[in-house]
Amino acid sequence: MGVSTSIPKGTRDFGPVEMIRRNYIFDIIRTVFRKYGYLPIETPAMENLTTLLGKYGEEGDKLLFKVLNSGDYLSKSNQHNLENITSGALTQLITKKGLRYDLTVPFARYVVQHRAEITFPFKRFQIQPVWRADNPQKGRYREFYQCDVDVIGSDSLFNEYELIQIINCVFSELGIRNIIKVNNRKILLGIAEILKEDKRFIDITKAIDKLEKIGIEGVNREMEQKGVSGNAIDKLQPILFLEGDTNTKLGKLKEILKNSVIGIEGVKEMETLFSYINLASLKSIVELDLTLARGLNYYTGAIIEVKATDHQIGSLCGGGRYDDLTSIFGLKGVSGVGVSFGAERIYDVMQILDLFPGKGEENVDIMFVNFGSNEECYSIKALTKLWKAKGISAGLYPDPIKIKKQMAYANTMNISFVAFAGEDEEKKGVITFKKMVSGDESKVRISNIIGDVRKLMKD
Repeated sequence: MGVSTSIPKGTRDFGPVEMIRRNYIFDIIRTVFRKYGYLPIETPAMENLTTLLGKYGEEGDKLLFKVLNSGDYLSKSNQHNLENITSGALTQLITKKGLRYDLTVPFARYVVQHRAEITFPFKRFQIQPVWRADNPQKGRYREFYQCDVDVIGSDSLFNEYELIQIINCVFSELGIRNIIKVNNRKILLGIAEILKEDKRFIDITKAIDKLEKIGIEGVNREMEQKGVSGNAIDKLQPILFLEGDTNTKLGKLKEILKNSVIGIEGVKEMETLFSYINLASLKSIVELDLTLARGLNYYTGAIIEVKATDHQIGSLCGGGRYDDLTSIFGLKGVSGVGVSFGAERIYDVMQILDLFPGKGEENVDIMFVNFGSNEECYSIKALTKLWKAKGISAGLYPDPIKIKKQMAYANTMNISFVAFAGEDEEKKGVITFKKMVSGDESKVRISNIIGDVRKLMKD
């Protein structure tokens, strides 16, 4: 019986067409990040568990993939201890590292560790895989890429506005129509305060964050199970679903939150942010959504989430302001804000809506037919010239098999031109190029092969 060729649940292989399409997404995102002045960094796939634990809430901690210690990790424990040990204690004994859950916490760790080398405000982007021991389903995987863009070391709400501009630019380039939902955790905290449930603020936001999955009745039921009073639940619902445009909602919130200092601060921040947004001409729709909570505990101010309008698949991008994250690692008073683009869901939406250019295939421009050892040197001479040219991809079929099979290969691989460099061509100092789509043939001088080939590719 052979070795299994299956891969772990929630992971995927990517073939050439898929990789070309994924790189198309990454290239656009990377180009936009650079356009707005953000610089790239990378962090290790593994972090110490002390870095990761306690940053994502109890549910997030459960989804961390933990890495076993090297060597004989049980050597310091006797059999009796193992028989009576709890799973939590065993975990502490046999693992000290874990795969990163997101890119934001490792970024905060990076900032603290390298603060002497960093000039603030620090604008960075990061495109790397993350891992979560989640239940795999459509649009949700255990290994997936995030494309993060953050600025840290500035309290200015201009940063939030710039991130919204980046979101608008990325999705405009990708051709995905979208809506950007915005809220503020300070507003939500203010609501919890006036309902006299601020001690259960995290429980309330966690429940609200599940609104799309479990509905308002499920949210109310979960809050009740966490000890939120029935009176508070009854008063909360009409606030979350305030009607009207952004100015109307903010006006109503001012009255509702007039006795909450933190709540009014959140309203004022939203007024400032939307005053910037109103100056811009955006393809994206931007709206204040009071049901937006974002489940991660480290968000403290503005929060952002992006949905596609033409296909429902969950959030394509999300993030927000975090004031206290670096203080966990010993660097206080450094606020940051950022968003993360989910490459997997973006890919799925683009595939479903047929938004990839062409067939999503990156064709080889030229394949030289292999006539045998006598003609190979002439083909290699031409290839060597073409390889020095930018923007031209070329290769020689490696084996001198039947021409018909070589042509079939070129056709299957969607190669644009087939080049014939046989004995007759060598005598005349030319190469015959056949355009595979039309069948048209042209003679190209080897002495001017780069210029002549560029003309053929333009026609």
